[in-house]
Amino acid sequence: MLWMKISVLSKKLWCVHKQLILVLTPLVFLPLLFTLPEKEGKCLYVVVLMAMFWCTEALPLAVTAMLPVCLFPTLGILPAKKICPQYFIETNFLFLSGLVLASSIEEWGLHRRIALKVLSIVGVKPAWLILGMMLTSSFLSMWLSNTATTAMMLPIANAILESLFGDLETLKQKCKSVDDHENASSVKLHSLPSMPSEKQIMATEGTDTPELTDPRTAEESRAEAQYQLKVWKGFLICIPYAASIGGTATLTGTAPNLILIGQLKSYFPDCDLINFGSWFAFAFPLMLLFLFLGWLWIAFLYGGLNTRLCFTKQDRRTQAEARAKALIKEDYRKLGPINFAEGAISFFFVLFAILLFTRDPKFVTGWSVFFKKGYVSDAVTGVIIVSILFFFPSQKPSLRWWSDPQALNTPYVPLLSWKKAQESVPWNIIMLLGGGFAMAKACEESGLASWMGGHLQPLAQVPPAAAVMLITAFLACFTEFASNTATIIIFLPVIAELAINVSVNPLYFMIPATVGCSYAFMLPVSTPPNSIAFASGHLMVKDMVKTGVVMNILGILSVTLAMNTWGIAMFNLNTYPEWAVPFNKSALVTNAHLSVAQSLNATL
Repeated sequence: MLWMKISVLSKKLWCVHKQLILVLTPLVFLPLLFTLPEKEGKCLYVVVLMAMFWCTEALPLAVTAMLPVCLFPTLGILPAKKICPQYFIETNFLFLSGLVLASSIEEWGLHRRIALKVLSIVGVKPAWLILGMMLTSSFLSMWLSNTATTAMMLPIANAILESLFGDLETLKQKCKSVDDHENASSVKLHSLPSMPSEKQIMATEGTDTPELTDPRTAEESRAEAQYQLKVWKGFLICIPYAASIGGTATLTGTAPNLILIGQLKSYFPDCDLINFGSWFAFAFPLMLLFLFLGWLWIAFLYGGLNTRLCFTKQDRRTQAEARAKALIKEDYRKLGPINFAEGAISFFFVLFAILLFTRDPKFVTGWSVFFKKGYVSDAVTGVIIVSILFFFPSQKPSLRWWSDPQALNTPYVPLLSWKKAQESVPWNIIMLLGGGFAMAKACEESGLASWMGGHLQPLAQVPPAAAVMLITAFLACFTEFASNTATIIIFLPVIAELAINVSVNPLYFMIPATVGCSYAFMLPVSTPPNSIAFASGHLMVKDMVKTGVVMNILGILSVTLAMNTWGIAMFNLNTYPEWAVPFNKSALVTNAHLSVAQSLNATL
């Protein structure tokens, strides 16, 4: 009876757990206001509240991101006129321009054409198709959102898989019926002949290859069905993973990258090492390395790596692969020749990338030298390109239309309408970015970042290379349970202060922390792409955990390798930079002034 009451109470508590968090969290952490220095304590109180609300989603993420507007001014930490501008700094405009460009690509179906073309090139053997899926997903997620990429690629994957193996439910039923037969009979299955199934008979229809008899035993049929099921899972799981990896390659690919830029400009205004081009030069090779290692692991785990990669065999799998290849070609043929709108979007997409890469590539003089120094940024480039999309025609202009009275007077349609852009842009993410920048500004102005950095001094004993690995591992694990955006917002100021206190180049710690926040592979709730793949109903949590643990390890090792090889060469990470010295000195001067003031008070 007591157990039933406890069970009922626990269910009721769970129903209102978000409301309880909203009420109890401010009360539990109230001592922070009285036990720490006044301004630092108040700032830490707000940071902890926001961290709790973000991690538990007691409030919508965007609503939590707006709390600095009301809490920092009312607690006397920062005035509203300093907080509010943080919600739409130039980094947000760069992010917005990337999202608007992505919505135009989706509007005209260019992403589907790219996906089908890549899949037709890589081939139809399972391992090559998994590689094709991962390459396509990662490339698209460099420019589109990870969620949109996953949502677009999964239906394509399912169509290819159905042409390879037939209906998934039929395949599952086949495995189940064989298992049930094993349990009900003591006769060994390998001694019983197997009749061809309907799927196997259909597999030979519509091809020129003569039909093959099925000499396989029931045990062999079961093994083949299990192999096909494993390959199916490998297809589904590789797409969200590749989307998460691909998003790290460009600044606009995922929100944590932009938060790094915003916080660098806030903490270290003189640091101009990170822009679109320099980030791509560092992160793109890292993405390719991790993508290759991830492909090897997924293909190995889910049955794609075998001798069929190098040798061709004439069997049922070959026939199924031929059908899948025909399906991809047919889907691409249905798209027809590339139209004017797709060509225009492709042109502006390439122009967008080229202008961002060449604005200030560091190793050569960029086109920004033609303008007043410091006036033109990546955000300016992005807004110029996306502004053109709203008036550039989607149909090929014709002078004949003006002189032909019988020509149809159809309305002028630009490449992108504001209505479509407004529907496609995730405004909540922009608010989340703004909340992160507001929090970082408050941590800097209140002295909380310096105070926390001082308490991390014992970590100076840890070798920097080991610290990089530990930071990446910690954040990759933490982001399994919290939004990657919220995670980097919370920890990046602390990591910057840690680097300053141990006299290490701040980029040496901040870059791996940023990239590590995107490496969430173990749980369905870790990222929206993981959730979409899991919602298909064909994956189990244990599948994601088993695959994701090794993916996390591979990611941590890849980031550590990148930081200690080409990262050191690109960003001169072996030396403590001059752009970080003024910040460090100002913090030391502030502490010295406080010490002098305390000594005078003690004397008086």
